[in-house]
This record gives sequence, structure tokens and C-alpha cells, in this order.
Amino acid sequence: MTTSMPAAPFADPAPAPRLERAAAALTAHGFTVEILDDAAAARTRVKELIPEGASVFTGASETLRLSGIDEDINGSGRYASVKARSTTMDRATQLGEIWRMIACPDVVVGSVAAVTETGSLVAASASGSQLAGYSGAAARAIWIVGAQKVVPDLGTALRRVEDHCLPLENERAMKAYGQPSALNRLLILNAEPHPGRGTVLLLREAIGY
Repeated sequence: MTTSMPAAPFADPAPAPRLERAAAALTAHGFTVEILDDAAAARTRVKELIPEGASVFTGASETLRLSGIDEDINGSGRYASVKARSTTMDRATQLGEIWRMIACPDVVVGSVAAVTETGSLVAASASGSQLAGYSGAAARAIWIVGAQKVVPDLGTALRRVEDHCLPLENERAMKAYGQPSALNRLLILNAEPHPGRGTVLLLREAIGY
């Protein structure tokens, strides 16, 4: 007789030992990792990490929106917000310039769909706008990651993207844009070859999806 396995609890925050294993593996792979208590701590830390006046692009992220980090970056006037500037530009005639700004800011800030205990980050996107910066085009990258996104391995991470994140993002996109999202682009970061470039703020609480 075949016994079906229960679905992975992708919304439940990982306990401390799993967070620590993920942090240790990411650190071994060249990422800078900090384990923080909550989104409020991450919000404070992001302000400390990004110098005033830096050009910053924020990837679309419920984690950034719910934490207030998106508004801090794009609405405070403290930084040169790529997102704010791009909204004033003509997409018919300046699209190439917009994409170059998005790809190569001083700092890209966002989240990921999953972090593995073996030390990988997995990001998914419909447009791919944040992925060039994540993968190396931005001078620095900062990811804020809720504890529910920590999974044992890459296979589980990919299941989390398709079974958990995509349905929730579809729901958000329908409300925001009147059309569903799509898993058009997938980025797996197995290591950071440039020390100090990639920072992961790993939270003890769940936030985003």
C-alpha cells in the first residue's frame, strides 16, 4: 500500500537549528548572513547597510512591502530610487535605459522564494527585472528572507516555488494587474564569488510568502 506524504508546511517558520544550518551553509558559500529577530530589525539593518544617496532598485516583494522597507527606499528621498525614477521615463523611447538602471544599481534589495539548508538562494520572476541585479550586475545585493522560506534542499525549494509561491503571486497579480503571474524565469544562486557583495538577512519570523 502506498502512503501519500503530507504537503510540506511551506508557511511555517523554520526552527532555530534549521535557520542556523542555512546561515552556516550560505556563509560557507560566500554570502554574508545575519539572523535577525523580525522585520523591524531588518528594516533598521537595511538603513544601516545602504549609504544615503545610493542608487537602489527594489524587486517586487511582499516581504519588502509588509516590512516597510519598500517605502523606506522608494518614498523617503534618502536614496536614488531606481523604481521612482523609472516611473517618470518614457517606456516607448527609454526602455533600454530603464532596463540598464534596473540591472546595475549600486544596491538591489529584495527577497527570494526559498533558501536551502545546503546554502542556495532560489528566486522566481515573471518579468526577470530583479534577476540581473541579484545574479551579479548590481554592486551589492541584500535579501530579506522570512523563516518560512528555509527548506532542506533544492528539490524542496523548487516545489515551494511552484506549489506555494506561484498560487499566492497569481492571486496578488490578479488583484493588482487583472492578470495572473507566471513562472517565466528562475534564478538559483549557489554561491557568491565576490566577498561582501551579497547579504542575506534571515529572519526568525515568517513574512511574505
